[in-house]
Amino acid sequence: MLPRGVVIERATEFRELLKRHGTREQARFFLAERSLDLGETEERHLHYQQTRARVLGLIPGDWRVATVQRAELDRFLFAADDVVIVLGQDGLVANVAKYLDSQPVIGLNPEVGHHPGVLVRHRPEALADLCADLLAGRDDSEHRTMVQASLDDGQRLLALNELFVGHASHQSARYTIQADGRQERQSSSGVIIATGTGATGWASSINRAYGDALALPKPTAGTLAWFVREAWGSPATGTELTSGLLDVASAITVTSELTDGAVAFGDGIETDRLSLDWGQRLTVRVADTRLRLLR
Repeated sequence: MLPRGVVIERATEFRELLKRHGTREQARFFLAERSLDLGETEERHLHYQQTRARVLGLIPGDWRVATVQRAELDRFLFAADDVVIVLGQDGLVANVAKYLDSQPVIGLNPEVGHHPGVLVRHRPEALADLCADLLAGRDDSEHRTMVQASLDDGQRLLALNELFVGHASHQSARYTIQADGRQERQSSSGVIIATGTGATGWASSINRAYGDALALPKPTAGTLAWFVREAWGSPATGTELTSGLLDVASAITVTSELTDGAVAFGDGIETDRLSLDWGQRLTVRVADTRLRLLR
């Protein structure tokens, strides 16, 4: 069978405003009261709609086509032969990556002057050629490392940028961490485990605060960087085990000492998370799955 083109998108800011305020006029009034103009937001929405229509028209006519909103990703069943077409900002690639298993991803930037285009690196008009290259086996793919968290009850979570482990509200969490052959009981505002893709974001700011303690990994390197945020020392908790690197043969484990609120989530999607009961052990390592991103 020919591939299925699956277009991943998210609602525009204009659509979100309409959803919140009911009508265009109510949205315009709400913004005007705050000296803001709806016009630019609506213009960007119309531009996106035009680009979207063009993208759908560039998918080969004999392919099956599906469109998926970001909020629907956890309920959508991807097939092995899908070609995933992300139309939006870079973060949308991270949102979908955790649900894939080696399917090729084409990142299309609908607003070249607005989005950085680190992961959505192609202009929409390139889609037809990219699809043709895929079918002919001429595609150039970059395989980006992902991070995997596994609970001791078998539940699993993947992320492209980073994982957060701690209290859901980011308040102090108590746990025992094991890494680099050492173990320490800690109280902190959470543990961050980042890939090379996520190394320019949250992990980078923490690393700077630590005096650039680690040489952060590159996106395709099979290495992760981990940091403890704001470890607090006390007679019962330590502050020595706060950063390090993980290769494919190593892992860190976090054993919860919270009766409520301990979670792990990836890429900032707090609603898609693992919950840790007191005494549960979470193991984090380099994922077997990688994101296959077309260059």
